[in-house]
Amino acid sequence: MKPFDYGRAADLAEANAAAQDGAFPIAGGTNLIDLMKLEVETPDRLIDVNRLPLAQIEPDGDGIRIGALVSNSDCAAHPRVRRDYAVLSQAILAGASGQLRNKATTGGNLCQRTRCYYFTDRTQPCNKREPGTGCGAMNGFNRIHAILGASDACIATYPGDMAVAMAALDATVLIESTRGERDVPVRDFHRLPGAMPEKDNVLEKGELIVGVRLRQAPPGRHAYRKVRDRSSYAFALVSIAAVIAMEDGKIANAQLAFGGIAHKPWHDSRVEQMLVGETPSAALFDKAADLLLEGAQGYGSNDFKIPLARRTLHAVLAELTGA
Repeated sequence: MKPFDYGRAADLAEANAAAQDGAFPIAGGTNLIDLMKLEVETPDRLIDVNRLPLAQIEPDGDGIRIGALVSNSDCAAHPRVRRDYAVLSQAILAGASGQLRNKATTGGNLCQRTRCYYFTDRTQPCNKREPGTGCGAMNGFNRIHAILGASDACIATYPGDMAVAMAALDATVLIESTRGERDVPVRDFHRLPGAMPEKDNVLEKGELIVGVRLRQAPPGRHAYRKVRDRSSYAFALVSIAAVIAMEDGKIANAQLAFGGIAHKPWHDSRVEQMLVGETPSAALFDKAADLLLEGAQGYGSNDFKIPLARRTLHAVLAELTGA
């Protein structure tokens, strides 16, 4: 591991100033430390933000505000989250072991980087790690890689679960810096790779996540379905976060987001709009899958993800609608 300086922020202003000067914020470190050991990330300085007062879950109007330092364990176990935002609790519990959930934080989880083999192997070409070197996964072993939203520069996927549920819930990321505050919908927080895959999200230099706001809990049944190679804490091949409400035999509300298939949690409002007002049926679910996957592309080893995503969507919709 490359030598680095370490400091602790006494308050948010100090943390913002350090980040503006190029320090990497660290809380749980469950992703960053791994990448530092591999020398994929080589920060000159870390700023520990664990002493900041950002570890609470509090009411916020009709919804809640989850502080950036709330651990994944505390978030998943919180009574309000379990009652009103069950899909979020389910996603977090599907995401990692208890030890990791105890350390991982809400803000850090949103910022985790891809688990692509070529990204973490410095002997391999990777435009995300070293722009201009090429994408080794494109013609290599790409079983876990994207089928939607990829580019010629990168076909990596976002590996998280929590953010997929937050995308379904239409959460908002709260960001602060020395320049002020701004709010970003979680659906817009992560970027597609385009020609700049090295930039995972919309955070600018010096900006820190201070929390996530969830609006009023949506009506309906919640489910997080994660398809993976093993049941014991593997990254998703395909995952779906869903909230579906029924009224008089028809779908009254549909909120869906998908993991494991793109460079970001994937949200397609067209699928939701198509479902609302319809009577659930196998034919309707097939139409929803057709729309979701109309631009899907496999790269060889991951071709199976396209029919897998179709079947998983069908199963989740059938479960939540009773069809």
